[in-house]
Amino acid sequence: MSFPNWVYHASALGTIGLGSLLLRDYLSGKVFQGEELLMGKTAIVTGANSGIGKETAKDFAKRGAKVIMACRDLEKCATAQEDIIQETHNQRVVCKRLDLASLKSIQEFADSVKKEEKFLDILVNNAGVMHCPYQKTEDGFEYHLGVNYLGPVYLTMSLLDLMIKSAPSRIINVSSVVHQAGHINFKDFNSDEGYHLTLAYNQSKLAILMFTKELAKQLQGTKLTVNALHPGICDTEIGRHLKWNNTASEVLSFPLRSIFLRNSYRGAQTSIFLAVSPEVEKVSGKYFSDCKEKKVTSEQFLNDEDCKRLWLMTLKMIKLI
Repeated sequence: MSFPNWVYHASALGTIGLGSLLLRDYLSGKVFQGEELLMGKTAIVTGANSGIGKETAKDFAKRGAKVIMACRDLEKCATAQEDIIQETHNQRVVCKRLDLASLKSIQEFADSVKKEEKFLDILVNNAGVMHCPYQKTEDGFEYHLGVNYLGPVYLTMSLLDLMIKSAPSRIINVSSVVHQAGHINFKDFNSDEGYHLTLAYNQSKLAILMFTKELAKQLQGTKLTVNALHPGICDTEIGRHLKWNNTASEVLSFPLRSIFLRNSYRGAQTSIFLAVSPEVEKVSGKYFSDCKEKKVTSEQFLNDEDCKRLWLMTLKMIKLI
């Protein structure tokens, strides 16, 4: 029995379409299925006005937590806050200004939290930048280094006492798989002598991973844990400086991006897993992806002396020692 050509064409297109959907689902990673509630808990999510941060904050709100959305742009934060409250019916979602490119702003934010909150159970260092043109923060730090690393470190250290008092509590640092290509340039850590946006970004993501490992050692015996993660390669606002982010490139690249890049919901899953799952309640100093612990092969991460050296250099740069 023969069929018209259009039947074969339709069948082929259907197969391709179904295959694309299955490939997308596979590449999009695991969805955390845990139903744990966060009633009575307080969580901070940086960069919570969009993307992975907004999805993380929304999930925490659904679970009943008080969620502090820490954002640089309060207008965008207020819009996201309204969306989250409408969807979750949780009124305990608040906006606070936090600019990770400013140590002064970070200190003001931390002081406000410590004044208003008796406990802090979860801190998700989610906000970040990628492939920025060369610029420095108001404190003179290369922008990737300041926003992706030194800012989150300063925020974490400023809230450490409150989180230890609140233990069991958890710190979650969003790193990236690109840490594997990262290298800590101890001789020019701040890119004063030379700058390459990819190298600077990769270095910042390796640095937050090494900080996670060293902080876990410092926190032994406190019941405050700290872990890092790769969220997957996601199609979010962090990619605004990439070359595809113009109208023509967006249109041409959309089919590939829709298949191979994760959406924000999928990108938030490992952050949520690390924040709420009983499975990792006592796990600290580790690196995760797709809700599973992953081995880190970076020589500098595995070198305890390099991690300690970075720790001390970092604390000096942000004037904590």
